[in-house]
Amino acid sequence: MVFQAKKLSELYANGMNSSAEDVIDAVFPLLKLLTLTLFGSVLAHKSTQVIPKATFRLLSKLVFALFLPCLIFTHLGKSISLENFLRWWFIPVNVIISTMVGCILGILVVIICRPPPELTRFTIIMTSFGNTGNLPIAIVGTVCHNRDNPFGNDCRHRGVSYVSFAQWVAVILVYTFVYHMMEPPVQYYEVVEEGDASDEPSLEGDISRPLLVEAEWPGIEDKGTEESKMPIIANVFNSMSNIPQMPLSDVENAMEGTTNSPRSIKCLAAPKVVRKIKVVAERTPIRRILQPPTIASLLAIVIGMVPQAKAFFFGTDAPLFFVTDSLEILARAMVPSVMLILGGMLAEGPYKSELGLRTMVGITVARLLILPLFGIGIVALADKLHLLVAGDKMFRFVLLLQYTTPSAILLGAIASLRGYAVSESSALLFWQHLFALFTLSLYIIVYFKIL
Repeated sequence: MVFQAKKLSELYANGMNSSAEDVIDAVFPLLKLLTLTLFGSVLAHKSTQVIPKATFRLLSKLVFALFLPCLIFTHLGKSISLENFLRWWFIPVNVIISTMVGCILGILVVIICRPPPELTRFTIIMTSFGNTGNLPIAIVGTVCHNRDNPFGNDCRHRGVSYVSFAQWVAVILVYTFVYHMMEPPVQYYEVVEEGDASDEPSLEGDISRPLLVEAEWPGIEDKGTEESKMPIIANVFNSMSNIPQMPLSDVENAMEGTTNSPRSIKCLAAPKVVRKIKVVAERTPIRRILQPPTIASLLAIVIGMVPQAKAFFFGTDAPLFFVTDSLEILARAMVPSVMLILGGMLAEGPYKSELGLRTMVGITVARLLILPLFGIGIVALADKLHLLVAGDKMFRFVLLLQYTTPSAILLGAIASLRGYAVSESSALLFWQHLFALFTLSLYIIVYFKIL
């Protein structure tokens, strides 16, 4: 009995030590990120103003156009191959799944919290679409910086590759689904047209607009046009709903009288819904998908999948090894730069919001506390169905992070581009990123336990 009691006490002590080590391993990386964020906040705070806002804007442009593309190309290009491309298919699919689950939670938030009617779609999209780029890369980088990380050798290289592989899907979602979900309601647009929007804070100037619109996709709001600020879907469907449907006899007569114009006949005979969808598709800015990070992802995938091209860029014996080595040096500046920019964004404080406290709390709870629980279940189910890379903890960790991060900062830029809910997105992103420091710590501890 004495021996058994001693054995149990030793197991308990070892379990306690193991739990303490897991907590330390999970919290320390976030403490490093928090330290970098605090540096950015102190440097950008109004009372010190050591670094002006214009400097943070320039730094965000460097991250967007140089540091992030270099990081994506050097890590993804080295890891990707035709075999890995086929093995990693669940990463982009998981982005879509997490967005769909987030939309369902967003609808529940709308039902429970009842935001203003003009902010219904805004509430859904802010709940559904998370940060799949800069923040996960920063978390992976700091986690892998510890020698005692649970992901083994080549931790950072694999983690950044997995995160980068999801970039192209996230960007496509932004400029298709998110872009149209963030369009201003018809009533809101009509108020702006009538000139009653003078009460809204002007955020169009270079200095007055929030730093968050520059934090992840700099320059996007400068590309805004009058058309981008219009409610495209509502206008198209409302205007075309008033056009009477052509009777079948008229269509047949048109077909008989214009046999030399089959294309015109096809357009006349097309259903109204098809015509509406075609107009919306033509007004979707799909061309903007080709931005530096996306180009770097696609270039890395193409080069990495061709062995001859890959041998030309990657490896110590590669003819252009000095180029990729130089890009790796530049890539090291990405994580600290991103966290400094985030600190500068938080230093601005929350902007005035018409969203309401109850809805802001609902979105934050759904995004940061409830959605990760669904993520754990979905990833566990996918693992049970053998859809994931066998034995790769980092692969699962990146999938779980896609459910755990706060709403994408890029949503603030899209709000500015569409001229809709800019103040609301700024306030919501501020509070979400503030509380994410705690929820990320909590869930990373959980992930380290279950992986």
